[in-house]
Amino acid sequence: MYVLPELPYAHDALEPIVSAETLRTHHGKHHKAYVDKTNELAPKAGVAGRPMEEVVREARRLGDQKLFNNAGQAWNHAFFWQCMTPDFRPPSGELAQAIDQAFGGLDKLKEAFVAEGVNHFASGWAWLVAGADGLKVTSYHDGDTPIVHEDGTPLLVCDVWEHAYYLDYKNDRKGFLERWFDEAVNWAFVEAQYAAAKGQGQGYRYRAPVNEPA
Repeated sequence: MYVLPELPYAHDALEPIVSAETLRTHHGKHHKAYVDKTNELAPKAGVAGRPMEEVVREARRLGDQKLFNNAGQAWNHAFFWQCMTPDFRPPSGELAQAIDQAFGGLDKLKEAFVAEGVNHFASGWAWLVAGADGLKVTSYHDGDTPIVHEDGTPLLVCDVWEHAYYLDYKNDRKGFLERWFDEAVNWAFVEAQYAAAKGQGQGYRYRAPVNEPA
């Protein structure tokens, strides 16, 4: 059985950037629904008990769109929670150097990331990934995720579905993205992901499924 991962901070820890009400609804209702649906669908596809990453990839291979949407959303949301922190600090070390090389500085990365998120039509996710050619910004629709594509290792994501920001920012997606990037990004997590992309340690993995009680 796949478990809804706990938030790595209190519901009110990211206020006023992300409100407690938004986090409770987003995590406790939206994310939980994707996990619950994955638990319902995975046995029918013969993938129950496998790591969530494998479920997402196998659902795509099988063309099982319903399972792919729900498992992809379960994984994306779990990754998204790790991308935020109440203890903001700017990127440093090799990641900061890579950002300078790819974008010309953190301000330029912000500009590219916010533009990607703002211009992404309808629901989806804005990503920073590390591939063979360095860092790049991209986006995917609905429950799609870079773990099934060749773009590279996911480093950072922001949810641009309306439920991620509408209670706090109404239809101002740009305002949400700008403030989120400036004040909420967990650059320590992004640095760890970048190290994993370079073969130094393991990248993020969804919590392993647990056995249901007999």
